Amino acid sequence: MGNEDLNTPPKPRGSKSQIFNKMIQQESRLNVADNSGAKEVLCIRVLGNSGQRYAKIGDKIVVTVKDATPAGGIKKGTVAKAVIVRTTNKLRRKDGSYIRFDDNAVVILNAADEPRGTRIFGPVARELRDKGYMRIVSLAPEVL
Repeated sequence: MGNEDLNTPPKPRGSKSQIFNKMIQQESRLNVADNSGAKEVLCIRVLGNSGQRYAKIGDKIVVTVKDATPAGGIKKGTVAKAVIVRTTNKLRRKDGSYIRFDDNAVVILNAADEPRGTRIFGPVARELRDKGYMRIVSLAPEVL
């Protein structure tokens, strides 16, 4: 139109909450990547420092089950701990590369911080090995 500069990128549309909604925080809904019986969970709390608001891959969170299979070992409404194995938010690695997944997913943990299920579906991030979740890494079909 007249004075527009063609080299400037367009401004993002929508509110800030729509632009930065990829981070996992309280009230975030996540898929479950194991066969514990839960299909979808809701994040209640991010564990860690007292003021930690967002969670990333390898962080533990407290979840409640929102959707479960009828014959599963975990029922709807159950409160449990889980570890994040995939996020849609980009994760920068030390070599400068970035990795991002198609969905936000967790693996539900028991009291000993071991996976509650016996199988894991989909790929998991390599950073779980550094955080000490070797059982999850060994059960996963692919580690990226």
